[in-house]
Amino acid sequence: MRFPPAFALFLFAGLCPAYSQTIDWPKVDQEAMQAYQSLVRIDSTTSETGVAEFLKKTLEAEGIPVTIVAKDPARPNVIARIKGNGSKKPLLILGHSDTVKIDAAKWTFPPFSATRDGGYVYGRGTLDDKSNLFAALMTTVLLKRSGAKLDRDVIFVSEAGEEGASGLGIGYLVSEHFPEIEAEACLAEGGGVIRRGGVARFATIQTMEKRPSGVRLVAKGPSGHGSRPTQSNAIAHLSQAVAKVAFWDPPMRLNDTTRTYFEKLAQVSDPEDAKRFRDLLDPAKSAAVRQYLANNEPATYSMLHTSISPNIIQGGFQANVVPSEASATLDIRALPDENLPEFYETMRKLINDPAVEIVQNAAGGRRPAAAPSSITSDVYKALESSYKQVYGVISLPLMGTGATDMSQLRPRGVQCYGVGAARDDEDVLKGFGAHSDQERMPEDSVGKHLRFYWTAVTAIAGAKF
Repeated sequence: MRFPPAFALFLFAGLCPAYSQTIDWPKVDQEAMQAYQSLVRIDSTTSETGVAEFLKKTLEAEGIPVTIVAKDPARPNVIARIKGNGSKKPLLILGHSDTVKIDAAKWTFPPFSATRDGGYVYGRGTLDDKSNLFAALMTTVLLKRSGAKLDRDVIFVSEAGEEGASGLGIGYLVSEHFPEIEAEACLAEGGGVIRRGGVARFATIQTMEKRPSGVRLVAKGPSGHGSRPTQSNAIAHLSQAVAKVAFWDPPMRLNDTTRTYFEKLAQVSDPEDAKRFRDLLDPAKSAAVRQYLANNEPATYSMLHTSISPNIIQGGFQANVVPSEASATLDIRALPDENLPEFYETMRKLINDPAVEIVQNAAGGRRPAAAPSSITSDVYKALESSYKQVYGVISLPLMGTGATDMSQLRPRGVQCYGVGAARDDEDVLKGFGAHSDQERMPEDSVGKHLRFYWTAVTAIAGAKF
């Protein structure tokens, strides 16, 4: 077999049931970095065509058949499959090829340069989500080259449109091409390894996620001259309503995933934080902890309940005119099993103002509800074991507070798990996180993430003799 220069590997001293074959990881790491940088250097903010072409060329060079499907020709999805013996249902490994847009003036390094500097790789998509895409690609290549014996087909998918246009990506694949991607389990984005001070502390595996369910608050009142203020001013009523919902602490409601998350987080936290997380589970002490988290750890606080964030306010058109209407757009992230009609009714009672109406968005932006993926399944245990083997850390099941495209697969019966590379926890506040103006990933995370991905995929899909 002829290998392209960018993909020259020296590996595999015989395949065995436990996958104990040796891989020359330093050489694989060089290839992995080249593939990773190549993907980051492709601007896929508005079209995924360049990524699809790169993936197709790479996979076909290995003798792997590739299918390109697209609802919009400029937003293609890529599907490839490594065949197993069919004794178990397939494993889907999924990465999205698009990224959010950039403001080039705010980047120290060009956003599509994949510059390596100071131990990091900089560029749009380094974290979200070309880290997973490259790892899934390289794992597919390694499976083919090794002639790995598999109990499951392994399906590689590069999906378009995850960043706001999922109807062109996973929505289209689920509705029009589901037989081609149907699987028992899926690995996608949503988890990863948390480093603090450069040291891996723990890993997270996303097993469920909150559901976006935005609404608007609309206040109405008579218009008039600004020199004659009235108690019926729509902006005044809206402001009071927004303040009430913004500072409301909805009832905390933990589930198996979040309860296990906080129990295990206490095990790997410093004494002060560990006590705080244990107190969170104590009804007599929980309120004080929730207040602390609301002020200091909003991401953690959001995991406790359905959350509300007022993000857009509109009202008025001239300084001396009292407007007859004002509105606020609320970003509501609901617990997966939240009864939304009841939640809205509770909001109405909290606002307690007949001048303010809760209006559900026509499109809603809602993703389908689904049961969480199991935290006791063989797949989950394989992920735990793989993180332990590669990083030496324990894994915490995670309820994502954002949204991923796994939300469209779970309702179809696919057990979905969010994984990811190691990243620095401090980077979020420094402005180096996903979607930021200086997105970056540690250089040594590239090779380690591939090792984790390979370890996990072979543990889940490998033939058991």
